[in-house]
Amino acid sequence: MEAIKSNEQFEEIISSNEPVIVKFEADWCPDCKRMDMFIGDIVEANKQYTWFEMDRDQFPEIAEKYSVMGIPSLLIFQNGEKTAHLHSAKAKSPEQVNEFLDSVK
Repeated sequence: MEAIKSNEQFEEIISSNEPVIVKFEADWCPDCKRMDMFIGDIVEANKQYTWFEMDRDQFPEIAEKYSVMGIPSLLIFQNGEKTAHLHSAKAKSPEQVNEFLDSVK
């Protein structure tokens, strides 16, 4: 997953005609590290999305704008709009992430 490093890059990425997923996380977050252990297989199985990651603490204004209250959170964007959001409380296992992705297909 490519890390988003600027507001401009984020805006360009979410403006894509194709759906993109942005994983909001932080270095200090134990649940984020747990997700890192299983997310690779999910990314491989869901190549219809381009996947990115973003440090919530480096971009608090973006996190607030898109209601990222907990991490890790997965947000799907297309054409500049948030189309789906997997909140952190429901992003604890591969099964929960896969159920979310299945629900938005």
